Order: sequence, then C-alpha cells, then structure tokens
Amino acid sequence: MSASAHLLPEHEGLRHAVAWLLERGTWTPELVDEASRRFDLSPVDEEFLLIEAARLANAASVPPGRR
Repeated sequence: MSASAHLLPEHEGLRHAVAWLLERGTWTPELVDEASRRFDLSPVDEEFLLIEAARLANAASVPPGRR
C-alpha cells in the first residue's frame, strides 16, 4: 500500500477508480487492471470492478425490451 493510501478515507481509491473508468467508457479487464494499479486498489476492490465490468457488459448486450 502506498504512503498516500493511509491519508485517504476507506474506499476513496475505489471511488476515484470508478470515476476514471466512467470517463473512459466501456470497462475492459485491461482498464480495470490499470485503474487498480493507478489508484492502488486492494485485490477485493479490483475483483469488485471486474464483476461490475462483466455485469455492465451483459446488461448492454440485452435488448431494451428484455431487461
């Protein structure tokens, strides 16, 4: 964990990572990995983002009348 991570409230890095990913559009595993490194996320937070990325991809592939 970086020295700056101790100065941030719990999950602040995750919030920054989500905002960063939203700016980039489609969440890919590669972007999630980059966000995880850039914002010094824990493995649990990275796994959460990967699960959300898969959920968002599945939701985008379902036709609007089927949701």
